[in-house]
Amino acid sequence: MGKVKEQGLAVGLLGCGTVGRGLVKLLSQNRQLVQARVGAPLFLAKVADTNPAAFEGLELDSSQKTGDALSIVDDPRIPVIVELIGGQGVAKDLMLRALGNGKTVVTANKALLATWGRDILEAARKGGGELFFEAAVGGCMPVIKTLRETLAGNRILALYGILNGTCNYILSRITFENLSFEDALQKAQEAGFAEADPFLDISGGDTRHKLALCVSLAFGTPVGLEDIFVEGISHLTPDDIAFAQEFGYRVKLLAIAKRTGNAVQARVHPTMIPMYNMLSNVSGPMNALTLVGDACGEVVLYGQGAGMMPTASAVVSDLADAARNLLCGAHNRIPIMGWQERDISPLPILPMDEVVTRYYIRLAALDRPGVLSKVAGVLGDNGISISSVHQKGRHIEGPVPIVLLTHDAKESNIQKALKEIAALAVIAADPVLIRIEEEDETA
Repeated sequence: MGKVKEQGLAVGLLGCGTVGRGLVKLLSQNRQLVQARVGAPLFLAKVADTNPAAFEGLELDSSQKTGDALSIVDDPRIPVIVELIGGQGVAKDLMLRALGNGKTVVTANKALLATWGRDILEAARKGGGELFFEAAVGGCMPVIKTLRETLAGNRILALYGILNGTCNYILSRITFENLSFEDALQKAQEAGFAEADPFLDISGGDTRHKLALCVSLAFGTPVGLEDIFVEGISHLTPDDIAFAQEFGYRVKLLAIAKRTGNAVQARVHPTMIPMYNMLSNVSGPMNALTLVGDACGEVVLYGQGAGMMPTASAVVSDLADAARNLLCGAHNRIPIMGWQERDISPLPILPMDEVVTRYYIRLAALDRPGVLSKVAGVLGDNGISISSVHQKGRHIEGPVPIVLLTHDAKESNIQKALKEIAALAVIAADPVLIRIEEEDETA
C-alpha cells in the first residue's frame, strides 16, 4: 500500500464518451484537491475507446490512449477500472473479467447492474474485487452512499422520487407552457435533455433500472426488473396536467418503493403529488429523491441527475472511496449492496393489483342526463368511493370531460371498474388514469 501512496492510484477508464470525457477533465482540473482529500494522487494510466476521435481535446498523451479495453482489464498494474462504455454487451464481459481479476470496478451502468446484478456480485465475491456505482442513480446526488452508509441505522420505510431528468423536463414544459407531449419531447431533444430515441426514458424503463438498485439497497432484498410495475408518460395530455393543478396537484414520473407489511411495493408511473410536496417544485431536468427512515424521518436529496460533470463528480466520489480502501488495506469495508451477504433475503414484491392508493380518472362522456350516476354506480359496485368531481359545462362541443378523484382503492378494483365504464354507451373514449400519492402516505 505504501507503493500506492507514493506513486498514486492507477485508474483504467473504459469508454471516453460524454461522462468519460468529464472524468478526464475533472481529474485533471481538481488533481490537487482530490489528492489532498484522498491522501494519494489518482491518475489515469490508460483510457480505452474504439473511436480515436473520442480523445480529441483531452489532455492525454499517446501512452494513455488505447483502443484495447481488454488490455487495461488484464493489466496487473492497474487496480481500479472505471466502466463508462454503457450497454449490456461488451461492458458486461469486461466488468465480469475485471472483478474476476480481483480489481475494483467503478461504474455508472444502472441497466447492467439492474439486469445482471446477481452475476456481477458473484464475480466480485469469487474474485475478491470491489464494486462502486454511485453514478448509476441520481447523477451527482449521493443516493447510493446515503442508502449504504448514512442511513445504516434506519429501517427504510419508503422512498419516492424523480429519477429521470428527461421525463421531468418534458412534464415541466407541459405544465408551465401547455405544450403537447410531442412538442415538449421535441424541445427536450433540441435542448439535449432527450436522446434521438427517447423510449427508455419516456417509457419509465430508465427509472425502473434505478429503482431496482434503490430497492435492493433500502430493503436488503434482491429484486428483478420484472417485479417492478412501470408505466410511461407518453399518454399524458395538457388537459390532465391542468386538471391536476385545479385539484392542487402536479404530475411527476415517480419511482416509488414502500414497506407494506412483510412485502415491498416497487412501481414507476406518472403520479399526482400535492403542490406542498417538495418534489412538486422540482422542475426541468433536475432529480430529487425523498427517503423515509424510522429514525431520521424524511431526507430529501436534490441535484442534477445526468450530464457530463455531475455524473463525473459521482464517479470521482467512488474513486476516492476505492483509493482510501486500498491505501489502508481495507477490503469490502462496506458491503456492495449495503447489507451483509448472509442478511440479504428475498422479500415478496407486492403485485400491482394489490396496491392501494388514490386515483384521478378522466372520462370523455356524452352530454346526456344520468351519466355521472351510471359511472358512480359502477365505481360503487367495485368498492370505490368518489372524493371529488369536476364536470365541464355544456358549452363544450362533443364529449364532455368528467374528472373524478377517488378515495383509497385497490388497483385491481379500479382496473375492473374502468373496463366496465369504458363499455358504457355514454362513454366516448377509454378512461384516463393517474395515480395519486399523498405525502402522509409515505411517511
